[in-house]
Amino acid sequence: MEHTLSLLSFGPDGWGDQIATGVLVTMGLAICTLPFGLVAGFFLALAKQSNEKALKSAAEIYTTVFRGLPELLTLFLVYFGLQIGLRQLLIFLGVPAEVEINSFVAGMIALGVVFSAFSSEVFLSAFRAIPAGQYEGGHALGLSKAQTMYKIILPQLIRIALPGLGNLWMILLKETALVSVIGLPDILRQAGIAARVSKEAFLFFGIACLLFLVLAILSSMVIRAIEQQVEKSGIRT
Repeated sequence: MEHTLSLLSFGPDGWGDQIATGVLVTMGLAICTLPFGLVAGFFLALAKQSNEKALKSAAEIYTTVFRGLPELLTLFLVYFGLQIGLRQLLIFLGVPAEVEINSFVAGMIALGVVFSAFSSEVFLSAFRAIPAGQYEGGHALGLSKAQTMYKIILPQLIRIALPGLGNLWMILLKETALVSVIGLPDILRQAGIAARVSKEAFLFFGIACLLFLVLAILSSMVIRAIEQQVEKSGIRT
């Protein structure tokens, strides 16, 4: 027991500092990815409803590709592909230089595009659940399309889409573990290093499991609180 407590302690004799850093990195990556994925998903859903065939087709291709590719492969494509692409661009411009993409940024982009592809489907379903009369009512009141969207459609959209988006957040939180393969010191990578050095794999991977479960429980509580707050607002379709 003393040996276990020593391994989990903070300071030079334990791995507590590294594990805590991993938690912060995991949460930071998920939180930074969320707004990017939500905004991109929202506009993708709008594009899918567009009368412009080219725009609609582009959005459909985007979501099909990133919903179909394994998340790990998408991460590799972003992390290594961007470096190669930028390097070739600099060579083309006559400025040859080494380019290294920050693993946090690569992880955020990769997880963000995957999240946006799935969230676009949630938003699209929510848009289709809102009666056409809501748009007509906004027009009858003299509101512009933008005002109708902001004042009438968006509040209802949030209420309808929230459960699906909550599920996607939980998936996003778990998928942050993938960034450990490109060197980002998240929970899984820090636990893996501690396990290899200390030869206590079960202990540290068990701690990683526990931390992800705690984050999931806390996220569920926050999501439920947001849902209750939205329900109290009295928005109905």
